[in-house]
Amino acid sequence: MEEFKEYLDKIENEEHLSRIKEVLEWVKNNFPSLKPRLAWNQPMFTDHGTFIISFDVSKNHLSISPENAGIVYFQNELSDKNIEYGSMTLKFKWKNSFDFDLLYRIIKFNIDDKINCNTFWR
Repeated sequence: MEEFKEYLDKIENEEHLSRIKEVLEWVKNNFPSLKPRLAWNQPMFTDHGTFIISFDVSKNHLSISPENAGIVYFQNELSDKNIEYGSMTLKFKWKNSFDFDLLYRIIKFNIDDKINCNTFWR
């Protein structure tokens, strides 16, 4: 997690730190071809130079940004699971268990959907 050390060192809440470390390690282990990087003061992962997903710690939730296309694609499931979302961000409440299956499918969707993308953003 050396790529994210500067970001992680700023997180004071131990529970939040533990959760985001767990999520970031999980992404690295499940998608080893993705490149981890710190940009816009957020841990993110890219594939062939294109954005796939980013994370940010907030007081009440872990924000996950898969770009709007990923949110629109999973919108019904997000609503069914009562996961708050906006046009660019999902909010996973700290008090809830983390849905790694959903995260896997979101990342996989972005990788597949952006296979021929040659820009950072869609």
